[in-house]
This record gives sequence, C-alpha cells and structure tokens, in this order.
Amino acid sequence: MAAATRRGDGYVARPGAVRSVVVAGAVTPGPRHRAPDLFPPGGVARGTIAAMPRTTETTDTPPRRPSGTPPFWQPGEQVWWRYLRPGWRPGDPQTVHPVTVVRDDADALVAWIAPGTPVARPERPDGRSMRDAPIEEMFTAPRVQRWGTWFGRGNIRYAPTGRPWSVWLFWADDGRFDGWYVNLEDPHVRDDRNLWTRDHVLDVEVEPDGTITMKDEHELVAAVEQGRFTQDEADRIHAAARDAIAEVEAGRPPYSEGWAAFRPDPTWPVPDLPPDLRP
Repeated sequence: MAAATRRGDGYVARPGAVRSVVVAGAVTPGPRHRAPDLFPPGGVARGTIAAMPRTTETTDTPPRRPSGTPPFWQPGEQVWWRYLRPGWRPGDPQTVHPVTVVRDDADALVAWIAPGTPVARPERPDGRSMRDAPIEEMFTAPRVQRWGTWFGRGNIRYAPTGRPWSVWLFWADDGRFDGWYVNLEDPHVRDDRNLWTRDHVLDVEVEPDGTITMKDEHELVAAVEQGRFTQDEADRIHAAARDAIAEVEAGRPPYSEGWAAFRPDPTWPVPDLPPDLRP
C-alpha cells in the first residue's frame, strides 16, 4: 500500500493519547491507488491467506459476515473501512477511513472517500510514517495511533466480492483521471457499520493508458523476513496479483464500468471517525 505521490491523508498526533505498541505486521494503506472461521467453506478466493484474529470479535460486537451477502448498505450510507494487522487486539493502532457507500450488492462494494474526511492510522512514535522506517524494521517498529484529514480530490474504492483486493481510482488536481491502484488485501468481512480487511503489502498500479506495474515487491520480501507473512503466504499473494492483472487485461469490472467518470453527490456530508477513534 504505497502510492505516496497520490496519498490524500495528512496526520497529526492526538494530544495526550499517543500509545506505543510494538507490532509485527501492520503497514499503512496508501489510497492511490483473514479471519478464522469468518468465511464459509469454499467461500475464500484464491490468494486469501490467514484471517483476522478472533480478538476483533467481542461479546459486544455485532456478528460478522462476508461482504456480498445481504442486508446490503444503501447509497449514501456512511461506514468505516478498517485495516487491522495480524494479531490485532482492541486498543492497538489501526487504520480507519470513513467512506460513503456508492453501491453495494452481491457483486461488489463501491465506496467514496471525500476530501476533508477525518482519518486514522498507525505511525511511528516520532511522527514519521511507517513507510519512512528503514526497510529492515518496517514491520517490527513500534507504532502509535495518529489522526489527520484526507485531502486532494478523494477516491473511489471498488471491492469485488470474495476477491483478495480492492481497486482504488484516483484523479489529478486538475480533475483528470489518474489511474487505478489495486490494493491486495483480504476479502472483506462486515457488520452493520464496519468492514474489515488486512493489507497484503504487494500492489498493482494501472495507468490510464493500461500500463501495469507491480508495486512494493521488495517490501513483501521484507515482510517475509520480518515474520509478517510466511513464504507460502507471499507466494499466494503473488498469485492473487496475477489474478488481479488478468482482470485488468480482460477488461472486467471495475475497468469496464465507467467509474473514471464518477462524480460524488454534492449533497453527501463528510463522514466522521467512529466514536472510539475520534481525537
């Protein structure tokens, strides 16, 4: 999840509430662009690896279900798109992007993150992003919860049901379509207001002219070396990337659905962070 040149998230620390937690695995998602027993048998797409830890479920949380199953969210509803690291426990830093639902059905979830949206993600205690850490400690460095605001022109996210990726569409400052970013991640699970996934580090960038580039392969190597993934998991992530590229080359959705011309409803309000993560 790189895409530093197309990111729209600026972050600040929450005064008096910065907590340092050593975790081996989380990376912050770039907006350019796994869960034991949470998927029914046969319901996990090829390329999916381990699932989200059981500690994301508590007796107080609504039941989880795979995305692509009813009840579906309605256009204009506001939900929280969350990335959690392996082994995440309540209170650990997490990435949360409040988004507005554009479409939600058995085929895909399509969501919009607007400029000015408050966001949260893990950062290093000294204020640097996790991507600024030396590669040798990218997946093991301590991290704290940080907050900020999404800027730029916003982006559309298309999460196909059961596939281990989401596709993010970006626009340049002058409004020109700037390409697709395929973020490899777990197929989503959700409750009535949240969706959860886990980043797979490797990404695929697709330029408006169709040029395809694999991104962050060196970071996936480091993730294996630092225990974030096993080599078998990394091999399956590469297989998922090949599947995603085949979707691009075949012109399947979202590439065939005209999302590059999307413009958000100007009456949609900017969503807020969940109450447990507001600075």
